[in-house]
Amino acid sequence: MFTLQKAWHPYISPFDPCKPITVKTYSTPPNLYMGFQPPNLPQFSPTEALRAGTLWKAFYDPWYSPYEKAKRGQSQ
Repeated sequence: MFTLQKAWHPYISPFDPCKPITVKTYSTPPNLYMGFQPPNLPQFSPTEALRAGTLWKAFYDPWYSPYEKAKRGQSQ
């Protein structure tokens, strides 16, 4: 399944003094998966583009904190 949110499992030492974080997540931007920008991409209106941070809808990627997702009951 394609997702912009990736996860990895870091090494956990048996001698680690702190409680380990078993899963770490990171976000990849949509422009990594698009080679060249195709012509006639759908665009936001100027006010929507200022809110979204991009003019093109294909490059819009809202960022959510992993803690925010856990609070809403979603999986990572």
